[in-house]
Amino acid sequence: MNRTSLKLSTLATAVALVSVMASCQNKDNKAATTTAPAKTDATAVKQNESIVYVNSDSLLTKYQYFKDLKVKLDAKSKAAQTDLAAKQQAFQREVAQYQQTQNTLPADQRATTEQRLARKQQELQAYQQNAGAALQNEQGAEQEKLYNKIADYLKIYAKGKGYKMVLTYQKGNSAILFADPSLDVTSEVITGLNEGYKADKK
Repeated sequence: MNRTSLKLSTLATAVALVSVMASCQNKDNKAATTTAPAKTDATAVKQNESIVYVNSDSLLTKYQYFKDLKVKLDAKSKAAQTDLAAKQQAFQREVAQYQQTQNTLPADQRATTEQRLARKQQELQAYQQNAGAALQNEQGAEQEKLYNKIADYLKIYAKGKGYKMVLTYQKGNSAILFADPSLDVTSEVITGLNEGYKADKK
């Protein structure tokens, strides 16, 4: 069931789009710098930095909410595929049974059976399309929830730290060609997100 097979790589894309600008504490109305200064000797983000970044690849592999979400959506997709496969097999058996007996049936009964099978085929196709659409809608809603959770957390996080911008970096799919590792706040963000998710589950 290709249409209902959920590809959670789109969730990675949703996270990669997270670029939260937070005007913090109404400090001087200076424009945020667009390139991070080189800090080859720095080991931690300095408090006066205005731009930091998060590695979205690491975020998706270590954020427990995303991992739980992936398991849930995979299970729903598998259940939908199993259900559709069972309906298709039942229909195919019915068609095969008719084909074996059609030569022995009167013309009117053959016509009635063929019409009934044609209706069933249409119903099965409609069921497949509806199931696929339902799964896609749920996936879209979950993507939005994921985006909002991360964005809302980053707004609070950036304000508390005094950052003006939090960027995302994803290897092979990022507008950032280089960022000094000293500006990487991924581990801290993941810890905060996981703590918040753990608290929400209680």
